[in-house]
Amino acid sequence: MKKITVILTFLISVFVFSQQQTITYSVTPASFDENQNITITINGSSVNEATWGVAGNALYLWTWSFDSNDVNILDCPTNGSWTNSNEANRLTYNSGNDTYTMSFVPSSFYARTNMGRIGFLVKAKDGTGDKKSQDVLVEVGLFQSTLTSPVVSSTTIINSGGSLLVEANNNNGIADYNLKANGVSINTVSGVNTYSYNHTNIVSNQNYVLEITQGAITQTKSFMVIVNPSTVSEAMTSGLENGINYLVDNTKAVLVLEAPGKDFVYVAGSFNNWEPTSSYAMKKDPATNKFWLELTGLTAEQIESYQYWVVDETPIANSPILVKVADPCSTLVLSPFDDSWIPSATYPNLPTYPVEQEREVTVLQTGQTPYNWQVTNFNKPNKDNLVVYEILIRDFDADRNFQDVIDKIDYLKNLGINAIELMPIMEFEGNESWGYNTSFHMALDKFYGTKDKLKELIDLCHQNDIAVVLDLAFNHAFGRNPMVRMWMDDPDGDGWGSPSIENPYFNTVATHSYSVGEDFNHTSDYTKNYVKQTLKYWINEFKIDGFRWDLTKGFTQNATGSDALTNQFQQDRVDVLKEYADYSWSLDPDHYVIFEHLGSDTEEQEWANYRIGEGKGIMMWGELFSSYKQLALGYASNGNISRMGHVSRGFTGKRLMGYPESHDKDRLMYEAVTYGATGGTSPVGGNLPNALNRAGAIGATSILIPGPKMIWHFQELGMDDSIYTCSNGTVNTESDGIAGDCKLDTKPQPQWTENWLNDPVRGAIYQDYAKLIHLKNQEVVFNGEYTISPESGNNLKQRIYIYDNSLPSTALKNVVVLANFSTSDLTIVPDFPYTGNWHDLMDDTSFVVTNTAAPISIAAGEFKVYGNEASVLSSEVFDSSKQIIVYPNPVKNVFSVSTEVEKIELFAVTGQKVKTFSNVSANNELNVQDLERGIYLAKLFYNDVNFVVQKMVKQ
Repeated sequence: MKKITVILTFLISVFVFSQQQTITYSVTPASFDENQNITITINGSSVNEATWGVAGNALYLWTWSFDSNDVNILDCPTNGSWTNSNEANRLTYNSGNDTYTMSFVPSSFYARTNMGRIGFLVKAKDGTGDKKSQDVLVEVGLFQSTLTSPVVSSTTIINSGGSLLVEANNNNGIADYNLKANGVSINTVSGVNTYSYNHTNIVSNQNYVLEITQGAITQTKSFMVIVNPSTVSEAMTSGLENGINYLVDNTKAVLVLEAPGKDFVYVAGSFNNWEPTSSYAMKKDPATNKFWLELTGLTAEQIESYQYWVVDETPIANSPILVKVADPCSTLVLSPFDDSWIPSATYPNLPTYPVEQEREVTVLQTGQTPYNWQVTNFNKPNKDNLVVYEILIRDFDADRNFQDVIDKIDYLKNLGINAIELMPIMEFEGNESWGYNTSFHMALDKFYGTKDKLKELIDLCHQNDIAVVLDLAFNHAFGRNPMVRMWMDDPDGDGWGSPSIENPYFNTVATHSYSVGEDFNHTSDYTKNYVKQTLKYWINEFKIDGFRWDLTKGFTQNATGSDALTNQFQQDRVDVLKEYADYSWSLDPDHYVIFEHLGSDTEEQEWANYRIGEGKGIMMWGELFSSYKQLALGYASNGNISRMGHVSRGFTGKRLMGYPESHDKDRLMYEAVTYGATGGTSPVGGNLPNALNRAGAIGATSILIPGPKMIWHFQELGMDDSIYTCSNGTVNTESDGIAGDCKLDTKPQPQWTENWLNDPVRGAIYQDYAKLIHLKNQEVVFNGEYTISPESGNNLKQRIYIYDNSLPSTALKNVVVLANFSTSDLTIVPDFPYTGNWHDLMDDTSFVVTNTAAPISIAAGEFKVYGNEASVLSSEVFDSSKQIIVYPNPVKNVFSVSTEVEKIELFAVTGQKVKTFSNVSANNELNVQDLERGIYLAKLFYNDVNFVVQKMVKQ
């Protein structure tokens, strides 16, 4: 029971199932009613406290109860959490006889009545790492019955025509017995203490329920018989893939399952009332050994669901005979654990989970209407000037779904980013997760919306020149994953477990030091083929532009338990990740391949420089949180940002996706507010204004460095809520332990509820970021070279030089970025590369440089971006003396100009032209009601070539 409970209550499970400790126990009295006091006694010699790290005999009872129908299962109210058991459930240690005991009245302890059974286990206070015993189930009531043959919940395999002996007994006097098979009564016996019945000539699969009744109490025992269908060997049609293969004929579909080592497989589903006959036994392809079955008689557009019944007649120790699993290549699954909490507004008409089934089932639907893509030939932005916006859908806006991002597309477009990266959206365990606890890699998690809603988001992004990157977690999978469960070690028989030694996809122990979930074996061809099919699905079905590969350090087989080996160069890891990149490029030559490796330069060079001459190369995540944290704090120490660019890492091309902030680290502004230098200017109790003053400078000294860059959502608004903010508003840290770590908790939405975009301080940060991103995207020089050279090594006086000497002298070819991260006003020696007329690229003002080393005064936390020429929104024919007034300004729905002009072009601050008016008369009203709120630049042409620029605010 524990494993199911953990899945329900944890956002992301970070434990790995292991061999459980088997305890010996007794319950006194052996038969009891729910209102009687009972004592549970655990033999101390059967518990090895040392293996769980237990001190002071601190063992706890984790327990639950079933109703009389064995359906409604509830945890004991005093359990506490899995990582922090309640002291009320601590067992009493009796040193005299080395036992642990607890006494209670079940109806009071569980706060319920009409119980049929209770279950319990013994655990450490923090049970992660599987520090627990096996599950124990105990019947409640003076009337007790026992199924002696076969075992309760067992599966018996027989040949067609075989028989099954069913035997049972009871106490407390005589009882009545009723044996049902597939819901139909096949034998009844009244007024006996013992029961025996031999069911003969069984030719089809049987779900048995033995009902044992004494007075008003009925107890049930369930078990199964599976008939060996003698698997037919028959070649399947070429070109079929694992999973569902839809055909031209919408009344048919072909299912393909790869299950090496298994003896036979049935398909059970809504189309056969979940009682598969021999006609639903899968055939086996002799060439590939894959199981396959053609379904017929389907109705176009009708939603069906199914599972595979996978059978191993001679399993190894602790592995089950029968496993019921959803299709590993499901593109949509229904879950009994998660679906009831999904809002109907997010997923309208969500199919109902089938009654009396367990665990995930796969959805099948023929004749689906294809999505009508508006953009079919999206031209991806250049890798060199990508600005990627990392988004966790759950925390982007209040509805926590794809529609929220669709509704904010203008916010993203005006910011100027040209790619978004969605943290994992594949089916994960639970609902409000980060998504890295993936269980089905091809299925969309329904908590975020439908597949057509995701396609709408992607299509809309492409219409706005924004690429879409998906975060993929292929280092590991979690316990609901079908490939874990089909070959699992399940000693307590509860249907959950870790990979067994037979598992063709997963290692039994992680082969690196970053053990999360169950560890994929990437040397296995089964794993490689599964990964490649997943890549193909997302690229072809959803037009995904790139993948960010999570935790690529785990893709080696050579570093079990060793940080040193995990962080060293590993050739097998290099090779398999190149193979995956090659496969992505075979499907889409311009596909973005991004690795979260954060490893040694020598290994990262293998990928960054790979096929760079063909315009490819793998982009590497370049985390520089610690350095930018020091700058955000206003401290010079350790604020070295030289590794923000590709040159410092030995990359041939610009393949470093540097970033100061991401989902894995705390917010820079929170760090600055909490721990930063105040400079004596902050209000009592915090230094938020001082911290926010440096937010724009962080953008200037990161975004403009040549090569792809990334920002974490709402960095551009100075988000200062800690990543460790708990759902109750308190803040924890990783040092508080798992029980106190709120990193994964759902976060509040102050950026929208407090209207940060129109806040004078936070809105200005957004505008700074928008202008910086525009410069990076529009000006060729930012694809050039760079040097990072703080004045006299003082990191508070940052200087970045960006240049492209191949450009003509009349072009913007030299840029000097200066930033003051101090809490005091400073002068910085700019060391301009030459004298002459220079331009402030942030406000398009110009000034003459007569001495390249003349210090420039920069206010505390401020920055400057200078260029040898003006930016594209300025011009050689820009006339600052011409007076044309835009009014009213700010504008609501219409505006006018004071003088007749030939043309007006309106630009977002990111550089996109959003509107044009021609032959405009003085004082004529021009409608801009359709524009989003924000700041725009108006180019007012008073002849063919001459114009003035005015800033216009749309309310």
